[in-house]
Amino acid sequence: MILNITWFILIAILYVGFFILEGFDFGVGILLPFLGKEDTERRAIINTIGPHWDGNEVWLLTAGGATFAAFPHWYATLFSGFYLPFFLLLVALIIRGVSFEFRSLDEKPLWRSLWDWAICLSSLVASLLLGVAFANLARGIPIDANMQYTGGFFNLLNWYGLLGGITAILVFSLHGAIFLCMKTDGNLVERAGRATGKLWLPATIAVFLLIIGTYLSTDILKHAGATGIAMTILTALAILLTGYYLLRAQDSKAFLMTTLTILALIATVFIIMFPRVIISSLNPEWSLTILNAASSSGTLHTMTIVAVIFVPIILIYQGWSYYIFRKRVTTKTDELVY
Repeated sequence: MILNITWFILIAILYVGFFILEGFDFGVGILLPFLGKEDTERRAIINTIGPHWDGNEVWLLTAGGATFAAFPHWYATLFSGFYLPFFLLLVALIIRGVSFEFRSLDEKPLWRSLWDWAICLSSLVASLLLGVAFANLARGIPIDANMQYTGGFFNLLNWYGLLGGITAILVFSLHGAIFLCMKTDGNLVERAGRATGKLWLPATIAVFLLIIGTYLSTDILKHAGATGIAMTILTALAILLTGYYLLRAQDSKAFLMTTLTILALIATVFIIMFPRVIISSLNPEWSLTILNAASSSGTLHTMTIVAVIFVPIILIYQGWSYYIFRKRVTTKTDELVY
């Protein structure tokens, strides 16, 4: 039982890490064609996430792999039920990765503009799909007694799921704009600063609507109790403090608050779910839990030993990469990497 809880928490941490790191990554991608007015500026924007974007996506791969190994029934039901959304997510991530590499293969403005918009749209679609997926995990999906998803793609496009997707787009865009304020200089900083001013209010409204929707569409009050309420309050305070620090031009503190907002939102999803891993909207007794969806205790024990050894190494390495590339990116042509 302890190992089951441990791996549920570890998987939650992996998803939280992915949403925080890939959140500003997606946000930068969404804003790319709007903030970069010329090629050198767009290249500088891409260079802010160039050393990190592929490493950030590894968190998602690791979370999926850990889910498969620790809770195979969770993995099977989730990835079969969400097959089309996850397929579209995979396509978006492939297009995004290809775009980063292909835009510099030709100097023609039309060629580079095409791939810049591909980065923007693929980042937006990925954000939307992830928001929809996790909102539905909190709300519950139609799972029968055989752990089979009985709904279709459009079951996931309910108002709460779409609200989760829109919130993800807006919060990630705000997160990315603040990141650009910390990582660029000159005109880009000014434009990114104006973008944060335009994005904060819509993002805040979306977060508050999602919080209200969570109380209306999930069993947070009955199942999560005081802990769930505390996390929604933390989410609201974090997004409000983001605006406060933006007004005071304290970008690093504002970035910390958007990080906390994302952390609290995703943590709320897992708090609502626990000890369930997939909530059945058809019958609560058909929900998958950390017990009936788990691997054997021997498998979990072996995985724990491997995680204790390698997870700290990975965290140290990724932290080191962020430290090495901590300086601001300029728009000077001789300093840009193509």
